[in-house]
Amino acid sequence: MSRRKGIILAGGSGTRLYPATAGLSKQLVPVYDKPMIYYPITTLMQAVIREIAILNRPEDIGQFKRFLGDGSQWGLSFTYIPQPNPDGLAQAFILAEDFLDGHPSALILGDNIFFGEAFQEKSADAYQNTKLSTIFGYSVDKPERFGVLGFDDKGRINTIVEKPIEPPSNFAVTGLYFVDETAPLRALNITPSERGELEITDLLGSYLEDSLLEAVTLDSKCIWFDTGTHENLLEAAFFIKDSQENKNILIGCPEEIALKKQWITADIIKSRLPLSTKNNYVNHLRNLIKV
Repeated sequence: MSRRKGIILAGGSGTRLYPATAGLSKQLVPVYDKPMIYYPITTLMQAVIREIAILNRPEDIGQFKRFLGDGSQWGLSFTYIPQPNPDGLAQAFILAEDFLDGHPSALILGDNIFFGEAFQEKSADAYQNTKLSTIFGYSVDKPERFGVLGFDDKGRINTIVEKPIEPPSNFAVTGLYFVDETAPLRALNITPSERGELEITDLLGSYLEDSLLEAVTLDSKCIWFDTGTHENLLEAAFFIKDSQENKNILIGCPEEIALKKQWITADIIKSRLPLSTKNNYVNHLRNLIKV
């Protein structure tokens, strides 16, 4: 198959996290011990995606370039694309059309965190699936706040409804979408919603109408956080802290993933480690490369 490229939608003003985002992009706010954007980056890395476009507000691109560089420190390639106005999630495919250049892609929202070996297996399957586009459903307590999946009596997806008053199920559509090379054209053909946005549910609906969409439901072995509110941000931070301490792991560590996939060498990690710093993140990397 044509190699799949990644898109991280890291725009928006982050007003739900005000005042933490008054002078800082939401995706650079820490979630426990790492900036938020590390988590979507590593989700794409786990799916073996190395070419990634990062969509930002024009005024934020400088922050991201200074912070993340060109991605080569992790064996990646970053392309920065301005998003002057947040006109819906599906707009990302239009803005990234030149970057995608006819390739299939995976779009992930910059405030979404996924975790679990079972999830990694499911995302790897989605990467390889050349016949269908793939979305992921996660059971939530208040599905009316999300796009929601509906299923037929055989458990197959038959509808996607944006913020329904009466949800057809408890499965929310998570912020990770594996789609084929037609996504930019499909996005261009979407009619803006009443709120003036190109809705991702309408884009996914076009795949559903063409029988080209599968919905994979995530069970309790998979973890998903939408960290767009203070409460969810804190919940995610506590989960990451507890998981890392109990399992002696690092969640969302691009250096470790890149090293295991042999995209970089231990010397590259060593050259970037702060000499005098001692914290769990740095200590984990030192143990990893045995310095």
